[in-house]
Amino acid sequence: MQSPRRNAEGRPLGTCDPSSSGSPAHGGGSRFEFQSLLSSRVPGADPTSARLRASESPVHRRGSFPLAGAGSSQALPPQLPEEDRIDLNPSFLGIALRSLLAIDLWLSKKLGVCAGESSSWGSMRPLMKLLEISGHGIPWLLGTLYCLSRSDSWAGREVLMNLLFALLLDLLLVSLIKGLVRRRRPAHNQMDMFFTVSVDKYSFPSGHTTRAALVSRFILNHLVLAIPLRVLVVLWAFILGLSRVMLGRHNVTDVAFGFFLGYMQYSIVDYCWLSPHTAPVLFVLWNQP
Repeated sequence: MQSPRRNAEGRPLGTCDPSSSGSPAHGGGSRFEFQSLLSSRVPGADPTSARLRASESPVHRRGSFPLAGAGSSQALPPQLPEEDRIDLNPSFLGIALRSLLAIDLWLSKKLGVCAGESSSWGSMRPLMKLLEISGHGIPWLLGTLYCLSRSDSWAGREVLMNLLFALLLDLLLVSLIKGLVRRRRPAHNQMDMFFTVSVDKYSFPSGHTTRAALVSRFILNHLVLAIPLRVLVVLWAFILGLSRVMLGRHNVTDVAFGFFLGYMQYSIVDYCWLSPHTAPVLFVLWNQP
């Protein structure tokens, strides 16, 4: 009977070495160690390629046996662009502007007591609309042109010519600012204004208020009036601006800026005052008819 073939150590080839049988003392032998052992027994095998094949195994891809230094090579999550991030610390200026806008809308709605017939002061709407007509630009332009055509003195024509220049400047600046800002009128406004044109669908600034402030300052500086009449002129400008909020046509900030703009417009007219010495062509052309 033939004896079993033995290896170089004298043990039969069919038996296993207890020291290398994956016993609990060696932890059962890991997959990575097993693949490294196989690759090391292949003649001419590269240890580096063996490690690469071990890292490509499904077990290693699941992260069960990470290699040393693998945590440092993990890619960081991509950061969001600046425009997609949430600003958790808004600026103080932005908070102040939003608060001012909220107060403006709330106060304008509270003061809109004549915005409709069913409002608390709805019976005063006819009077407020009469004030609206008194501050409209078309009556002022037509009245100035009529008085200019009937005037027979150089001093009167000079004053009326500058008043016409002031009214045209007011229309130009108000239309330009309204077109740039494009602020809508209050939600409780009723679009029943007289002589409504396309630019009047915007609210900032109030054209009636700028005109009232401009005309009142012009009259007070170039007409000799008694003190009661001067007081009436100032009251007319103030009540006209207030009526814009009461009718719901404008917000409070529209009227406040309108007073400021009208006051500054007169300063521009006074600086560019038209006279026979500064603008002789205009007066010569006007006197030809």
